[in-house]
Amino acid sequence: MFRFLKWAIVTIGILAGLIIGAALLVPMFVDVGKYLPDIEGMVTRQTGRSFSMGDDIKLSLFPWAGIRLSDLTLGNPEGFEEKPMITVKRFEARVKVLPLLSKHIQVEKFIVESPSIALVRNKAGLGNWENIGPSDISDSDQGGQAQSTAPAQDTSSKTQTDSTELPIESLVVDRFAVINGFLSYVDKSSGLSKKISDLNLDLSGISLDKAIDITLGAKVDGKPVSVTGTAGPVGKNPGASDIDLDLMVKVLDQLALSLKGRLIKPMTEQAVDLAVDLAPFSPKKLFVSLDQPFPIKTSDALALDKLSLKAVVKGSAKSVSVSDGVLVLDDSTMNFSARAQAFEKPDLKCILSLDKIDVDRYLPSATENDSGRAASASAKDKSTAMDTGKSRRETSTIDYAPLRRMVLDAKVNIGSLKVTGLSMANITASLAGKNGVFNLDPFSMDLYQGKAGIKARVDVRKNTPTTNLHLTTSNVQAGPVIRDSMGKDIIEGALASDISLSMTGDTQDMIKKTLGGKGELKFIDGAIVGVDIAGTIRNAKAGIGLGEYTTEKPRTDFVELKIPYTAAKGVVKIPEASLASPLLRLVANGQTHLVKETLDFRIEPKLVGTLKGQGDTTDRSGLLIPLVITGTWESPKVRPDLEAILKNQLHDGDALKKLIDGDGSGSGEKNDIKDAAKGLIKGLFN
Repeated sequence: MFRFLKWAIVTIGILAGLIIGAALLVPMFVDVGKYLPDIEGMVTRQTGRSFSMGDDIKLSLFPWAGIRLSDLTLGNPEGFEEKPMITVKRFEARVKVLPLLSKHIQVEKFIVESPSIALVRNKAGLGNWENIGPSDISDSDQGGQAQSTAPAQDTSSKTQTDSTELPIESLVVDRFAVINGFLSYVDKSSGLSKKISDLNLDLSGISLDKAIDITLGAKVDGKPVSVTGTAGPVGKNPGASDIDLDLMVKVLDQLALSLKGRLIKPMTEQAVDLAVDLAPFSPKKLFVSLDQPFPIKTSDALALDKLSLKAVVKGSAKSVSVSDGVLVLDDSTMNFSARAQAFEKPDLKCILSLDKIDVDRYLPSATENDSGRAASASAKDKSTAMDTGKSRRETSTIDYAPLRRMVLDAKVNIGSLKVTGLSMANITASLAGKNGVFNLDPFSMDLYQGKAGIKARVDVRKNTPTTNLHLTTSNVQAGPVIRDSMGKDIIEGALASDISLSMTGDTQDMIKKTLGGKGELKFIDGAIVGVDIAGTIRNAKAGIGLGEYTTEKPRTDFVELKIPYTAAKGVVKIPEASLASPLLRLVANGQTHLVKETLDFRIEPKLVGTLKGQGDTTDRSGLLIPLVITGTWESPKVRPDLEAILKNQLHDGDALKKLIDGDGSGSGEKNDIKDAAKGLIKGLFN
C-alpha cells in the first residue's frame, strides 16, 4: 500500500514537472505570430471594424501567465475618417498561475501604453462608437438574442443585487497603469471639440483589504488636471461595505479641492459622507488660466479676487445635508448649513449667517450714458406701455405649482449689508412656506439710526397670488436713505411709519390696480426739499408787485409732517396730511392714481410766523394761501389757488368795484390804478 502511494506521488510529480516544463518551453518554440492573421480576422468579425496588431507579440504561461501586444488598431466604421478610432502602442499583463488554483489572483502588472481614442459624432448625429458588433448578425437576430437573454439577465441582476461578493479569496495588483493616453471628442454638427492629453493613471498596491494609492494626471484642452490620494479598501464584497476616500483634486494650478470621507455601502444605501475643502483661489485668475473673459463685470476691480469653501456634505437618494459650511468671498465670511429632502416637493431648510458684504462692489458700474439711455428708453416707451402693456402682461403667466409643493424653512442673519447705496445692519430674516403659503416673519434691521421691520405673507394657492405686507419704521433718518439709494434730496427728518398693504397679481399693472391698505408716515424735525411753500407765497406777492422774487434753493422746513393714507383699487387717498413748522401750519388732502400716475392734491398752508426768517418780525398770522398740486409723477405742478384767495378772502368788494368803474365824481382826479390795487390786495398778505 505504501509502495503504491509512493509510486503515485512520484507519477504525479513527474506529470506536474512535465506540465510545468511544457508551460515553460511551449512559448519558446511556438510561433504565436503565425496566428496573427487569424486573431485579427476574428476581432474584425466580432466588432465589425478593421483590426490589426504589430508583430511584437510575447506569450508566457509559467510561473506567470503573461501576454504582451503592440500597435493595436481598431478602425472607424464606414462614413467616418480613415483615422483609427482606437490605437494602443503597447499592452502588457502578467498573472501568477499557481495561486489561481486557490482563487488568489496576483497580478504583477497591467499596463496600457499610449492609448488613443478618437470619438466623432457626424453631422447626422451618429457616433463612431455606436453599433459595434458582428457585421453578419441582422437586426432581427439581435432582437431575438436580446429577448432570449433577457430572462437570464434579469436573473443575473437579481443575483448580483442579493450578493456582490467576489468568487475569489484575494486580489493583489502590484501596478495598474495607463501611460500617455489621449482622448478626443468632436461633434461636427455643433462644432464642439474637446481633448484630453498626457493622461497618466497609476494605481499601486491594489488589494481588497487595503487602500489603493491613486495618481492621475492629464491635460484637458491643454489645461492641467490631477487627482492624488487613496480610496478603499473595497472588501471581498465590493459595494456592501463603506469605502474610505482621501483625495486631492487640482485644476490649472489654481483650484485645490480636498475630498475626505466615505462612500456608505454604494450598492445598497448609496450614501456619501464627505468633508469638502476648496482652498482659497482667485476666480478672475482662474478665467485668465482658461483663456476666457471673466463673465461678470464689477464696479470694483478688486472684487471676486478671493473665494474659498469648507463644508461637510452628507447625502443619499432620499436627502442631502450640508453642515459646518464656511464660504469666504473677498472680505466677507458666511457660515451656513442646509438640508434638502423629499426631492419631489422639495423640503428645504437652511441657516445662513453673514458677517458683512457690500453688494454694490459686485454690480456693474452705472455710467451716465447708460443712465441717459435707460431714461430715454423709459420715456419713449411710456406712451405705448398703457396700450400694449396690458395685453402683454395678461398673456404672461407663472406656474406656481412648484411653490405649492415646496416646504421651506430659511433663516438669515447679516451683520452689515450695503446694496444700491443703502447701508443696513443687524439684519434678521425668517422665511417659512408650506402648501403654497409663504410667511416672512420677522424681517428686521437697523437702518440709518433707526429700525425697520417687515412682515409679509404671499399666498400662491391660486393661479393669481395675493400678498400682504406690514412695514414699520422708527427714527429712520429719511434724508440719508433717499440720498444713498436715489442720489436725490426729497425729504429729510426722522421717519416713524406703520404701513399695511395688500395686493393681488404678479405684474406691475395688476398690483397697481389691486393695491389696498392703510397706514401713516410721520416725519419729525425735517424738511421737504425741492418745494418752498413760503417761497411760492413770496413769489405770488412779487407777481403783483408786493414783494421781491426769491432765488433761494426750494426747501420747506417742518417740525412734524404726518401723512395718513388709505388705498383701494389702485387709488391712494390722503384724507388729512398735516405739516407744522415755525412758519406754517399746513393741511393737505387729495389722491394719486397708481395706474394713471396722476396727482390731485390741495394744500392749505396757514402762515404763523414770518416769510423771511429772523430778519422779518412782521406778524403774518391768520393768512390762508391754498396751493394745488396736479400733473403726473414725472412732472408735478404746484401753483397757488388765486381764484380761491380772491373768492374767499377779498374783504373790500366796494373798493374793488370803485377801482374798476371809477367814483363817478367827474372831478378829473385820476387814481393810480396799480397803486390802488396794491393797497387793496395788500391786506391779503399782511
